[in-house]
Amino acid sequence: MKRFHVHLKVQDLQASIAFYSRLFAAEPTRVESDYAKWMLADPPVNFALSTGGVPGIDHLGFQAQDEEELAELKGRAVAADRALLDEGATTCCYARSEKHWVTDPQGIAWEQFRTLGSIPTFRDAASSPRQAVCCTPAGGMDKPVKPKGTCC
Repeated sequence: MKRFHVHLKVQDLQASIAFYSRLFAAEPTRVESDYAKWMLADPPVNFALSTGGVPGIDHLGFQAQDEEELAELKGRAVAADRALLDEGATTCCYARSEKHWVTDPQGIAWEQFRTLGSIPTFRDAASSPRQAVCCTPAGGMDKPVKPKGTCC
């Protein structure tokens, strides 16, 4: 089962956690000093908040349950005829994952990923030496753009 993913940047993490906990009638499944995540069952949503950057929607996406679902999502992204950034195995948002990115015609980044495990930090540079910060494609460009601050 695929799960919809929404990631927001917020100015006040504690106020946002309080608001969304009441809105969802559920506490987050993970809280860190700069991050919170809810894994909602109904509807199935991976809803994340993080600090830093411009407040608002950081990116949208789909979380796959297994390799087959991720491959299906990748096929759809390729069929959308937009530049695809394949990160492969990486770390971000306190998790190890396999992921790729595509942007819509308006420049909204879409992350498609499969979570492989948990890590104790927002990004584990030691296990992801290829990159120091997350890269997301921007505006359908053929080159990945490194956003200011952190991502995911």
